[in-house]
Amino acid sequence: MTASSAATPHDSATPSWPSVTVVIATVDRPVLLRRAVSAALQQTYDGAVDVVVVHDRTEPRPVAVDADRDGRSLRVVANDRTPGLAGARNTGILAATTDLVAFCDDDDSWAPTKLREQVDLWRACPDAVAIATGMVISTEQGLVEHMPPARVDFAQLLRSRVLGLHPSALLLRREDLLGAVGLVDEQLPQCYGEDYDLLLRLASRGEIVSVPKPLLMVDWARTSYFGDKWDAVSDGLTYVLKKFPEFRSDRRGWARMAGQIAFAHAAGGRRRDAARWALSALVRDPAQLRAYAAVLVGVGLVRAGWLLKQVQRHGRGL
Repeated sequence: MTASSAATPHDSATPSWPSVTVVIATVDRPVLLRRAVSAALQQTYDGAVDVVVVHDRTEPRPVAVDADRDGRSLRVVANDRTPGLAGARNTGILAATTDLVAFCDDDDSWAPTKLREQVDLWRACPDAVAIATGMVISTEQGLVEHMPPARVDFAQLLRSRVLGLHPSALLLRREDLLGAVGLVDEQLPQCYGEDYDLLLRLASRGEIVSVPKPLLMVDWARTSYFGDKWDAVSDGLTYVLKKFPEFRSDRRGWARMAGQIAFAHAAGGRRRDAARWALSALVRDPAQLRAYAAVLVGVGLVRAGWLLKQVQRHGRGL
């Protein structure tokens, strides 16, 4: 069965199931990694599942998980490309020999039926370029559920990042990643925004369709890797904004990105850059709250970390 036919309904009563490689990039978090790997291997899915754990800037070591069952395999490799998440994911993609590829962060986990329900939906929606799912975010205050729209196109992603679309929920055709869509962009500064960049490239070729169920569990009850790396945030988002000139056709989309860049500059103590980007945002969209937040942080009335924590309590980001 070819990768593209994975999304095509079959006439037979017993359809074949496309093989899937699950790419899990990791640093040195063995307990969390075991949870993510176990959830991938224990899928109630009739197709073959090959889990590829990619150690990024850490020495590869075995994962204490039993993969000894038909149709399941586990490999552990080192990131042999650009250090960082983009290079690690690309290492896994290039190691794959399956029809489909899925990502899972090492601190996330899947519901047992995720892959089966995604492939079933792809058969029903053969025009989709990728399949996602809803998610449940675990915060310090409790659980927050986010469901993406049933279908997301390029225009929607220009206007909004669409919080419900998480990279750990995506199911993709390997042939697209090796061809028309391309690999994860390793030129992104410190890999910030690599997921949004990939979503935009996917959606430029078709719609992203989602299973209307929270089949991904995301753990936000710990400090984010980018929690205080404000240079990475501002540089990464500026890179994405310049890479896609289509943002200029959507004033609210441009303002949203500019507001986020302004906030990152303000949080990093770069008041002049923050003011410039905040003005750029407000000229295009006077209701862009991120720009006002950047001004408050820039003049010292609000601490960036405190404000970020308040929005994350509701399973959202800035």
